[in-house]
Amino acid sequence: MTEIILVRHGQANSHATDEAEYDRLSALGVQQAQWLGAHLRATNPHFDHVVSGTLNRQKGTARAMGYAGFEIDARLDELSYFALAQAVEAQHGIPAPGDATEFARYLPQVITHWAGGGLSGLPESFDAFTGRVGSVIDDLKEAGGRVLVVTSGGVIGMVMRHALHLEIAGLSKVMLQVMNSSLHRVHHVHEMLMVGAFNATPHLDAPDRAHARTFI
Repeated sequence: MTEIILVRHGQANSHATDEAEYDRLSALGVQQAQWLGAHLRATNPHFDHVVSGTLNRQKGTARAMGYAGFEIDARLDELSYFALAQAVEAQHGIPAPGDATEFARYLPQVITHWAGGGLSGLPESFDAFTGRVGSVIDDLKEAGGRVLVVTSGGVIGMVMRHALHLEIAGLSKVMLQVMNSSLHRVHHVHEMLMVGAFNATPHLDAPDRAHARTFI
């Protein structure tokens, strides 16, 4: 059996207006990762493999958790959110949301247009994103043992879609719920990918850490 523990990176620069600005951890994001690393060391610290995407916020999270010498795999990089936002506004007249309530209605529209082939000029198609996430999970399943993966919310959502056979509406709802530094467990057993946990934040459960439960 292979156990894959997926971690979303800590809070990044939530005031960013492009991918480059967004791709760095905030001070809170570093703290979230440090707390998560301490929790893992206090519970079940052994991993046979530790893998991160190439993005600064992903690698920074792995380092802040206390892992060094981890593997890098670009297939774990996030979807190009800002490119999607620009395309959906230019091609469908849907502006970026002004608050979290609007975002809950906005993201499903973006994903629906993207998945349906209704957006052009993007760095990556929905099918390409689906394929690369599926391929890295297939490879990790074959690795065996316990695997720690530091990635992003879109990738985690796609893994859950793959395991639970979610439609696009379900994928969007899952992506909206993925918290910064959250834990997600999937198991490859009996030739099936089974979900063991979704969006767990045990390192943030104490009342004095309530402020650290963030989505963006």
